[in-house]
Amino acid sequence: MPLTASRPSPWAAVLAAVLILQPAAAQAHTEARTAARTAADAPTGFAAVNALGQNGTTGGAGGRTVTATNADQFLEYIDSLEPLVIQVSGTIAITSKQGVRPNKTIVGVGTSGHITGGGLDFYRSYNVIVRNLRFTNAEDDAVNIGQNSHHIWIDHNTFSGAVDGSVDVVRGADYVTVSWNHFDHSDKSMLISHSDGAGGTDIGHLKVTIHHNFFDNSRQRHPRIRFGEPVHIYNNYFLGNELYGVASTENAGAVVEGNYFENVPHPLYSASGYADSGPGRAVQRNNIFVNSGTPEVAGTVTEPRTYYSYTVDAPQTVPSAVRAGAGVGKIG
Repeated sequence: MPLTASRPSPWAAVLAAVLILQPAAAQAHTEARTAARTAADAPTGFAAVNALGQNGTTGGAGGRTVTATNADQFLEYIDSLEPLVIQVSGTIAITSKQGVRPNKTIVGVGTSGHITGGGLDFYRSYNVIVRNLRFTNAEDDAVNIGQNSHHIWIDHNTFSGAVDGSVDVVRGADYVTVSWNHFDHSDKSMLISHSDGAGGTDIGHLKVTIHHNFFDNSRQRHPRIRFGEPVHIYNNYFLGNELYGVASTENAGAVVEGNYFENVPHPLYSASGYADSGPGRAVQRNNIFVNSGTPEVAGTVTEPRTYYSYTVDAPQTVPSAVRAGAGVGKIG
C-alpha cells in the first residue's frame, strides 16, 4: 500500500517539525552569539566614526602581537612606532603618565592585566584601544586623552584609587568611546575639558560616547563636561554617586538617555552650571530615577544620530546587564 494511504500519527508531524526547527534555531543562536562577539571587538559611538582620516578605531590590528610582563617591556611597546597588539600579563607598576603612540591595542590577558601607580597618556595620538585592564592607585590620571588625540576606545576596564581622573578627555581630543568600564568607588571619574578657559582648544571637539559603564559608588564627574557637543551618555548604571551624576557646563551639549540612576541626589546639572563653571545644555529622555533627585535640563543639543546609528537598551535592564558585563575579565 502506498505510504500516502496510511494516516500518520499527529506526533510524527510534531517530531518532524522539531527536527527541522532545532538545527535552524541552533544555527540562529550560534549566529547571534558570533555577531555579539564580533560587535564586542569593535567600538560603537564616536570611536567608530569615519573622520580625521581615520575609519573607525582598529588599534594595532595587522601588527605583531607581543606580551608585556614587566614595566620595561610595557613602556617599550607603547612607545613603539609600529602597530602592535600589546597583551598585558600580570601586574605592571609604572609612575606618572606614560605616552602611548598611535595604532596600538593594549589588552589584559584574562583577569591578570593590571596597571598600578601610574597611567596612560595620549598626546596627539590616535587609533588606540585599551581593554580588559585593571587600573589602580594612579598618582595622577589613570587614562588621559589629550592634545588633539582622536579615535580612542576605552573598554571593559576597572578603575579605582586614581588621585585625579580615571578617564579624562581634554585639550581638543575627539571621537572617543568609553564603554563597559567599572568605576569602582572612584572619586573623579571622568572629566571632559580641563578648564573653563579652554574654549579656544575645545569648542567644536570633545565628541565622546559613554555607554554601559558602571559608576559604582563613585563620587563625581560621570562626566563633568565643558564645551563638548554632543557628549552621548546612554545605558549607564549610576549607583550611589555622592556629589552628582552628570554635569554639563560652559555651553557643552549632553544627551543623557536610557540610563538607570539609583541613590543619586543630583543626577544631572546643566542650567545652573556647576561649581565655578557656567551653564551648559542637556537633554534627558527615557531614564529611570530610583531614590534620586530631579534631573536638570536646558536647551537643545545636537543629536548623536547626526554622526552614528545606535540602539538604546530598555533602561530597566541596565543594572543587571552592566553588573554582569562591565569591567575587567568580561570580554569573552
